[in-house]
Amino acid sequence: MCGIIGGYDRERRPFGTALAERACDRMLHRGPDDRGIFEAEGMLVGNQRLSILDLAGGHQPMFSDDQQIVVVQNGEIYNFQELAKNLNCRTSCDTEVILRLYERDGEDFVKQLNGMFAIAILDRRKQCLLLYRDRIGQKPLYLHDDGTRLLFASEIKSLFAMGVKAEMNWEGFDAYLTYNFVPPPITLYQNITHLMPGHLLKVNQQGTEVRRWWDLAEKPVECRSESAWSEEIVETLRAAVNIRLRADVPLGAFLSGGIDSSSVVSLMSRELPHPVQTFCIGFDDPRFDESHYAQELANLFQTRHTCDVVSPNLTSSWPLTLYHNDQPHGDVSFMPTYRVSQLARKAVKVVLTGDGGDELFAGYDVHRNFFANQDLTLPREQIESAYISAISLLQPAEKQKLFSSSTRQQLAGLDASRFARSHLQDFRHLDPINQALALDTRMLLPGNNLVKPDKMAMAVSLEPRAPYLDYRMVDLAFRIPGSMKLRDGVTKSILKKACESILPEKIIYRKKQMFTVPIGEWFKRELSPFVNEVLLSERSLDRKMFQPERVREMINDHQNEKVNHTRAIRALLALELWQRTFIDQTFDHAPTFAELGVNSSVELGTGSSIAA
Repeated sequence: MCGIIGGYDRERRPFGTALAERACDRMLHRGPDDRGIFEAEGMLVGNQRLSILDLAGGHQPMFSDDQQIVVVQNGEIYNFQELAKNLNCRTSCDTEVILRLYERDGEDFVKQLNGMFAIAILDRRKQCLLLYRDRIGQKPLYLHDDGTRLLFASEIKSLFAMGVKAEMNWEGFDAYLTYNFVPPPITLYQNITHLMPGHLLKVNQQGTEVRRWWDLAEKPVECRSESAWSEEIVETLRAAVNIRLRADVPLGAFLSGGIDSSSVVSLMSRELPHPVQTFCIGFDDPRFDESHYAQELANLFQTRHTCDVVSPNLTSSWPLTLYHNDQPHGDVSFMPTYRVSQLARKAVKVVLTGDGGDELFAGYDVHRNFFANQDLTLPREQIESAYISAISLLQPAEKQKLFSSSTRQQLAGLDASRFARSHLQDFRHLDPINQALALDTRMLLPGNNLVKPDKMAMAVSLEPRAPYLDYRMVDLAFRIPGSMKLRDGVTKSILKKACESILPEKIIYRKKQMFTVPIGEWFKRELSPFVNEVLLSERSLDRKMFQPERVREMINDHQNEKVNHTRAIRALLALELWQRTFIDQTFDHAPTFAELGVNSSVELGTGSSIAA
């Protein structure tokens, strides 16, 4: 796991060591163990390394024997041992496997990889730069191209360090307030994009080409028995867990008490020769706390469990998490994810997580609620429009009511629904449930739900691994009919049935709790001064982006319990704090609330317990 940077100058101008060093410095947290930079003929690659495999022999960049091919990567290739058998590798590092495969098989080598990765290859023989992103988008790769010079980096802040200006992209603004995150490939910055999952970018003197090297849900749905699917799910998950246990450093797992993380820990405990180290966050509000379920499972699987109980004022970490995200997210579970990552990093360098289970197997309330009330005999276009409405943060009419006249002018002619609509159209060969899940997998995961484990864990130099997002699990999930995932109002029905062989039924069938913080309640009480100060300050109102009276109305209605505006207020707060962090000025460090001009007190308090 690392961070990578680099570029390609079409006029072969040098980048210079100072620029590369600044870019690496800005994401030192992603890889504090080592640094490597190479530049030649107007091409640059750099790596900030977090050492996980072959600690001594895995320095990057890695070079071919003739020094003509240069490779850096961010991520892990889990099947590197199997691939290395016929490659005459000199190290036990997965990066060398990438190098040797490219030498032998050319650009399509990537199809053999099982892993999470962002890869950059300089081929000096062909004077080209190749960039690859993994199938699901677990590892980020951001791009800036001014027509003469293309730059790339694992984090947007490193592009700023290379001279890219931070300016707001209005299309990204509209999309953010539609989806609660900015859907790739766009970002909230002008002229900065995100390479899409399963894609490669090739740039040389002849031009720039972006093409898809892997696609989702290509295989047909199969009709099989519940028991047959259940057996294949568990065996595929077991294989995915096992291959992710390869590491030369201490390894553990996040354990929330839900079915996804619990199934991973259950399988880990069967494979490891020692107790699994598990980590969780609890809340001192019982309505949102499931740490007792995690403790129950920790006892069952005899893990070495650490739990951190967090007070309501967790909000003090908001500027820090926002800085590491580079963009605003209305999803405040980034904050507890940062805390559990911080907790785990004290003991391990790698964690396995349950990410991906909800998106593949229909685990969210929106899945159950939408399909419980949707007439599936309607034309597919109508179902798609209804689903886009169901997943939207603000409906078009609500945005129009909120936006100022100048903002409406900026957004004239833009339609943020096009992002979801284009993906849904790609998946019309699937049943409506799987079509919705394919949208989640292609847009929600790389746009929000995988940003969270990557950016929050890497902020503390921790590598997260997600067995549910093994490409074999993804392939399997989209061969299963949607009706077996969402059945009689039960979410993740087939996954729950499968997990009966590895988990207690009372864990499997208990009501799901979201991994989030009760911030909507805090907005009414403890954080009421904070909300008013940030959203109604002169600094915020002077932007003239929103109708001030509408913002006041939303806050008052929420605090007086007339209307629940939790999600909208969260999104607006994140947007304002983001503008103060990156647009008003571009901080080169995680700012404090005071540096952002916020004076309201949001102190943090925790208590910890460790069980052997």
